[in-house]
Order: sequence, then structure tokens, then C-alpha cells
Amino acid sequence: MNDLTQKRIASVDIFRALTMFIMLFVNDIPGLRDVPHTLMHAGVYEDMLGFSDLVFPAFLFCMGMSVPLAIQTRYRKGDTVLQVAAHLFWRTVALIAMGLFSINSAGVPGGLSGEWFRLLMVLGFFLVWGVYPKASGARLVVFRVMKWAGVALLAALVVYKDLAGQPFHTGWWGILGLIGWTYAVCALVYLVSEGQFRKNLVAWVVVMLLAFLSHTGWVPGDWGVRIVLLPFVPSDWTLHAFGLSGLMTTLVMQRVARKEEPWPFLRILLVMGAVMALLGLACHGHWIVSKIQATPTWLFWCLAWFFPLFGMLFWLADTKGKGRWFDLIKPAGTATLTCYILPYVWYALQQMWGLAWPDCLRAGWPGLLKSLVYALVIVLLTGVLVRFKVKLKV
Repeated sequence: MNDLTQKRIASVDIFRALTMFIMLFVNDIPGLRDVPHTLMHAGVYEDMLGFSDLVFPAFLFCMGMSVPLAIQTRYRKGDTVLQVAAHLFWRTVALIAMGLFSINSAGVPGGLSGEWFRLLMVLGFFLVWGVYPKASGARLVVFRVMKWAGVALLAALVVYKDLAGQPFHTGWWGILGLIGWTYAVCALVYLVSEGQFRKNLVAWVVVMLLAFLSHTGWVPGDWGVRIVLLPFVPSDWTLHAFGLSGLMTTLVMQRVARKEEPWPFLRILLVMGAVMALLGLACHGHWIVSKIQATPTWLFWCLAWFFPLFGMLFWLADTKGKGRWFDLIKPAGTATLTCYILPYVWYALQQMWGLAWPDCLRAGWPGLLKSLVYALVIVLLTGVLVRFKVKLKV
């Protein structure tokens, strides 16, 4: 391995920051009138790769890239395998729990409104998973009480919904829940393989094949489907394929890339992008491009974008040293979870106070510009909170 195993990779943070910023932008588009359809999510039976359909898989891809880096960092700090495994387990639990709260955050008729539920939910998140400063004595006791108060608050919200006849359900697990399950798969693969390149490569190929097979009729019979495709595994093998594709990108980078000589790595990514594009074209005769159906065509065409895009960012930020070009949205890459949660507060307060945008900002290009400004404001607010040591971390 090279020096990229020891240093923070600017392009990984930038990829994550761009993805988070775009996610904020596209999540604010619904409700706007007269905007290009290609910016939206495609319908369930619509054969289209909408701009919005690229965002979630990009998030899974950059999450996968971060897995080896994070685990290697913990090993360098002296953590044992059991300590790392415990950290991965509780991180997965946190993401799944947040995802479940997000899809169960509707209000109770005649009781707690959805806006108040989400505000209390976010407060609980920050109390439980907020970054507390190092402390001892009385301050440490206070911080522990705050953390347990957050646990009690979240538990009370669960009990309240249950008593109101709206018990928590898993549903589709929510965005964070899906990320949590994919994170668990990626982290487990990397941990069990002990980080060995060939073993991770085999796991990636197997998961890519499973993602493909799950959309064919090639696995015979109910017994075979249950053993080979594991339909009870949440979030579909396609999503895990995105995560492991990101994981393999990091391992290839650490194996062949040099900041002063990036071209061997860039050539590999360009070839991988071309291969994925060809696979996407081949699959398009059998499946539409559909995020909702998680088709192989969608998987391959998304990866055809992600591999070369990361290569470009690596060349720009880590080789040419232009990472500062992205400083404005940097908090979205370094405090991503905080950035993702803040819109729950924004929209809740907007609805509670009856705030509405002028009609001129609810349609067309002015509306899209408003959504871009909104995304930037959320990122800047995240940066302000981080400066005041207010940050989520799991």
C-alpha cells in the first residue's frame, strides 16, 4: 500500500460533499412547477435516469469508499478487531434507528403534530449521537445524563406512537436505514476479509452477480431463490453493489494511485466506467433504467458515471491541489449526517410558522435557484454548528 493509506483523501470528502449538496437540492425540488422532468425521479415504470436517481446511489458509493479508510484509521489508533466490530455494529444500529424514526415521523391526529415529532426526534438524535467534548468529573456526568436523556426521549416517542395506535414499522427503512444496512454489508465484508484486496474483489463480483441475478428468472424454484438471492436481506443486493463498488475504488486507489502520478489509477477508473456503460447498454434490452425497481441497467449506468467522476475529483483535488475550490460546501463532506438531519428542522419550522415562498420562487428556473440557495444555506448552517462543536457522529 502507498501513502494514501495514511492521509486523508480530499477527493473522498469532496465526492461526499457534492453528493450531499445535490441531495439537499433535489429533495427541495418536489412541489416546484415547470421544472425540467430530467431533474426529477423517474416513475416506477418510466425508462429514464433522472438526475435525482443518481444521488442516492452516489451516496452509497462514497459511503463504501469511506469504509476501508475508517477501519484502517481505527486499527492505527490501536483498536482490536473486537473493538472495531463493536463500533461497526453500533454505527449500523444508529443509522437504522434514525432511518426508522424518519419514516415513522408522521403526527398523531389530535395529538403530537408531525412537526413537533420531528423536532423532538432531531433533539433526541443530537443528545444521543452528538459529539461531546472530552470531560471529567461533573462535566462528564452532565454529558452522560444528556445522552441518556436523549435515549429516554426517543424511547418515549416510540411508546407514544404505539399508544396512539401508530406503532413503528420498518417499511422501506428510510434513506438512513438503507445506508445502515449497506454499510453493515460493506463493513462486514472488509472486516472478514481482513482488508485483503483479492478477497474484497471476489466479494464485489459476487454481490454484482447477485444484484444481476435477482432480476432474472435464472435461479430456479423458491428454495433456490431463498438460498441464493436472500430476498429477506433489506435494501436489495443492488444497493450493496453500489457500496462495495465504492469500497473497491478505495482499495484500487490505495494499491496503484500516487498523488504525483495518478494516471494508472485514472485509466483503471475510465476503463471501469466504460465497462459499466457497455453492461448498461446490454442490459437495457431486458430492463428499463429504474431506481425504484433497482434494475441492473440503473446499477451499471450509475457506476458508469461514478468511477470516472471520482477519478476526475482525485486528479483535481489530490493531484493538482485544487480541493480549496470546494471549501464552500466542505461541511457537507465532513459533517454529512448533521447536514442530512438539518432539513427536518428547517421544514418543520417552516410548516409550524406558516412560512411560504413567493409564487415566483415556486416554479421554473427561479424555483430551482431557490432550491440551490436553500441547499447552500443548509450546508453553511452545518458549518456554523460544527464551529460551535454541535455535530452528529455515529
